[in-house]
Amino acid sequence: MADSLSEARRELALANRIVANEGVVDAFGHVSMRHPSDPNRYLLARSLAPELVSPDDFIEYDLDSQPIREPGASQYAERVIHGEIYKARPDVNSVCHHHAPAFMPLLATRTDFVPVFALGTIGGEKPPFWDQRDEFGDTDLLVVKPAHGASLARTLGQHWMVLMNRHGVTVAGKNVRECVYRSITACRNADFQVRAMALGRPLDQFTPGELDLCFGIISRTTGLDRSWEYWAMRLAKAEGGAVPMQRASGTAKAKTTAMRAPARKGGVKKSAAKKTGKKAKKTKKKRR
Repeated sequence: MADSLSEARRELALANRIVANEGVVDAFGHVSMRHPSDPNRYLLARSLAPELVSPDDFIEYDLDSQPIREPGASQYAERVIHGEIYKARPDVNSVCHHHAPAFMPLLATRTDFVPVFALGTIGGEKPPFWDQRDEFGDTDLLVVKPAHGASLARTLGQHWMVLMNRHGVTVAGKNVRECVYRSITACRNADFQVRAMALGRPLDQFTPGELDLCFGIISRTTGLDRSWEYWAMRLAKAEGGAVPMQRASGTAKAKTTAMRAPARKGGVKKSAAKKTGKKAKKTKKKRR
């Protein structure tokens, strides 16, 4: 179990940093994961900007969003979003809550999310809106009470995304990678949708059959793994560290190696400089 849990922590830390690097979250927002060996618990970082999350920052919670052990650290106020969705949806194993700029025009005008390109169908057709005011009156819009989280989970229902009026978006996934994929790709679709609507022409609609087939693309292709590898590499380059190289081997597991990120433009690697110097010295000796 220790190895499984440590691997889960590493993947969840990477997920938080990826959605930050891709502009889905900033100082606010969070990604969680159902515990890999106990479905009645989940992992969520201490109160921290997602870009800074490391494997050591996670707190274990029960589904009532109470920490299993005293964490000795500040906690996210909106953790009930995660706990109540896990409680209501046994098929959900990862949740992302964000306030991505791409969605704000839709949320500000209560405009339905509509898939406008094939990969955008992963967000679902017209996911529901949840307005906290309807059930709880005037609030600061933070989802901090179990009743708030339970209401949000009810509105999510069997959908994979719920739009929160004047607030943000909550996304669910069968696993962490799917949740990250849905969060990023739905943001791209929202951006395309708003741009298309600005042209003043009707949006080209998918047929029900197309929606169903396109929604299943990531389960029938290597698209999910390719996207994760791509985003992980972009993150590593942005952080100036080692770039993880993952290659699908045709099985469920991927073979992992690593390489260094490319040198910055204008920079010269020492090894290359030394080789150049040695060649120059040998040339001079021959001339003499």
